[in-house]
Amino acid sequence: MVDVSKIRRALEVNEGVLRLAPCWVPRIAQIPGRRLRLDPRDLYACGAHRGGINERWFASTTHANNGPGTPPEEGLSFVALGDDRILLKDIIDTMGDELLGEEVMRRQGGWNVLCKFFDNYGAIPHHMHQSDEHAKLVGQRGKTESYYFPPQYNLTLNSFPYTFMGFDPGTTRSDVIRCLENWGNGDNGILYLSRAYKLEVGSTWHVDTGILHAPGSLVTYETQVNSDVLSYFQSMLDGRIFPWDMVVRDVPPEFHHDLDFIVGMLDWEANVDPEFALHRRGHPQPVKDLAEMADAGYCEKQLALAKGRYSSTELTVYPGCSVVIRDQAAYGLIVVQGFGSVANSDVATPSVIRYGEMTRDELFVTASAALQGVRVTNRSDNENLVILKHFGP
Repeated sequence: MVDVSKIRRALEVNEGVLRLAPCWVPRIAQIPGRRLRLDPRDLYACGAHRGGINERWFASTTHANNGPGTPPEEGLSFVALGDDRILLKDIIDTMGDELLGEEVMRRQGGWNVLCKFFDNYGAIPHHMHQSDEHAKLVGQRGKTESYYFPPQYNLTLNSFPYTFMGFDPGTTRSDVIRCLENWGNGDNGILYLSRAYKLEVGSTWHVDTGILHAPGSLVTYETQVNSDVLSYFQSMLDGRIFPWDMVVRDVPPEFHHDLDFIVGMLDWEANVDPEFALHRRGHPQPVKDLAEMADAGYCEKQLALAKGRYSSTELTVYPGCSVVIRDQAAYGLIVVQGFGSVANSDVATPSVIRYGEMTRDELFVTASAALQGVRVTNRSDNENLVILKHFGP
């Protein structure tokens, strides 16, 4: 039960801002990349049987789909009020009009975005995320996602800073079906049909639903629809063998062995696009005139914009500067460099984080505070304060 009066008092004191506790998520199929600033002693804090911690989720109201044995609160962010911890989801469910605004709650029914860092030593298996049409068949939402590779978290590139995306032009559906038919014979050869792109620190990618991708080993700031649907199309990676269950995890039971249906979940034209990278790779773009922002002591750039779904930006406040930033909607934020304050809340980038320990690098800003304007102050005299901001629809 959410104590509404307590939340309102906290919002009043903190000028419309809530502090969030770190939300760590393990993944059984991946090897942690060790760059999320989580203490190495805690990489397997959830138990080795559940995999290493290679993701940190931000302002999340989405439960992690990690299969049987997943704790009910895994993937959900907690608001920190002194020694109390309250689920952000519960607060939004109870008083969403005050956090997100009446129009957003009426139209969206909640905070429909999921943002995270993921950090792997190597690549992820070639997989896709279902469209709204196909995800609806299993009671979920389609999952579009966008990537940014923050320099502050990519001082080392780990073992495979390349991402396979889509298919070579000329690939046929029959080629892909043959790979699925070979699932039980070791490496099913799906990557022979694809292209790998070298990942550039500081660049962006946009991946629509139905597009196959095998993210490489850079730490990735991922903004996406709040869904955890996927289907693997690669049977083996670095000696790890994946069961057929990973293909059909989010496929209706009656289609578990219907290869035409499974391949039909792909956006075929997008996957074989001969100008794939041209249409999906980019770089952060300034949200205003650069000189105007520089005169005010800051720079803000658009990282992702999936209309009607989500967006994200990178805000840099220069040393010793204080600026008021106005936005049109509520947002979550993560500080990736420097220290200072956001509204009435101190912020600082941690060096090492113990599992379960509080930090001062993550906040949630309400819609009313964003519209009124939030003062962001860089208290360093020689280092930028850099903040990544994630917005819902």
